[in-house]
Amino acid sequence: MFQATRRRLALWYTTVTAVLLLVFASGFYFYVRSTLIERIDDTLNHVAEVVQRSLVIQAIGDQVSVNVEASFRDNSISLEDDHIDLEWFDAKGQQLWSTFAEPLSIPMHVNHDGETVHVSDTQLLRQVTEKVQIGNRVLGYLRVSHPWFEVTKPTRQLVLDLSVGTAIMVGIVAAIGWFLSGIAMQPIRESYQRLKQFTADASHELRNPIAVIQTNVQVALSDPDPQIQQQYLQVIERLTQRLGKLVDDLLFLARQDSGIVQPQRTALALNDLLDEVLEEQGITTADKELSFKVDRTSEYWLQGDRDQLSRLFTNLISNAIKYTPEQGEITVELVATKAGLQTKVIDTGIGIPEGAIAKLFDRFYRVDPARTKATGGSGLGLAIALAIVENHHGHIQVDSQVNQGTTVTVTLPQSDSQSPT
Repeated sequence: MFQATRRRLALWYTTVTAVLLLVFASGFYFYVRSTLIERIDDTLNHVAEVVQRSLVIQAIGDQVSVNVEASFRDNSISLEDDHIDLEWFDAKGQQLWSTFAEPLSIPMHVNHDGETVHVSDTQLLRQVTEKVQIGNRVLGYLRVSHPWFEVTKPTRQLVLDLSVGTAIMVGIVAAIGWFLSGIAMQPIRESYQRLKQFTADASHELRNPIAVIQTNVQVALSDPDPQIQQQYLQVIERLTQRLGKLVDDLLFLARQDSGIVQPQRTALALNDLLDEVLEEQGITTADKELSFKVDRTSEYWLQGDRDQLSRLFTNLISNAIKYTPEQGEITVELVATKAGLQTKVIDTGIGIPEGAIAKLFDRFYRVDPARTKATGGSGLGLAIALAIVENHHGHIQVDSQVNQGTTVTVTLPQSDSQSPT
């Protein structure tokens, strides 16, 4: 699918560029061709004007005529190198003089703007024909010719150069288009793979508890003993609670991805929020004989969503509690830095392998897949934490060493105001 899309993108890119190059090359060709023709026409008109000024006029009685021998005596030599030929016709259209070796078998008619005439299948000429007259008396006609190959030769070379250049450019554009389409498709491919993996993981995570619930319901219905039924119902209750939390986490991430729900920002004291979270987690720490050390020297304020931030630090502290052995120690530090309010959750737990730290915030990722969901969770906690931190324009970082502990650092923008904005 991605290769086909990449090919289509590269093909469209190459096609559009080829059309633009073709339009440009065609326009450039016709521009050069018309310029060459205009220059030849200007040259022919200039030659005609010069020759007319050099004509020797003689008068015999009332008759005025052009002395052909005196007028065109040296013109053949002077015009030979310029590939320009002259023809002189009398007032009746009879040719009297010509630089051509043989007379041209084409009709003569006045044309000041220039025209292209076919002398034969292999010979074409560009001609200008001027009427020479004094007053209303026509003395004759002057026809100036230029070989058409002076236009076709450079234009053919230009067509060849443009064709080769266009072909090379299209080839280069095709290669670049293939390369760029690959770069353009990479984020889409990665997003698709993430979506595919997320869908597969979500289906797996939802299918498991649903299957267990169905099994427990079937067993409970088939067993008439009320006590056995109550046990199965308790299992079903735990599973539905876990399933509800999983669905809630999935909905939260889906809303964050779509941007449907925006954080409800209010001014809040981060110290008080941490106290509430620590108080809620106190029962769990008492069961495991863990001790908290809270380092807080003053009160710090920020603008944020209280529910989201509470969920953030609940996830982080509960993870620290979950992976810290009995009689361990968890430290929560809150200090103000130039970057913002920095909260560190430091534990003396089992730690995280260095290779797994980069994947910690991936959805459904668990460092040890062998752990059950009761001990390892669904793998969405840190993904949710990252989404909340990004919603608040903050930064989260994890540093850990195996069997020595983990430090999670959350940096959030500090607010000077203690009132909602």
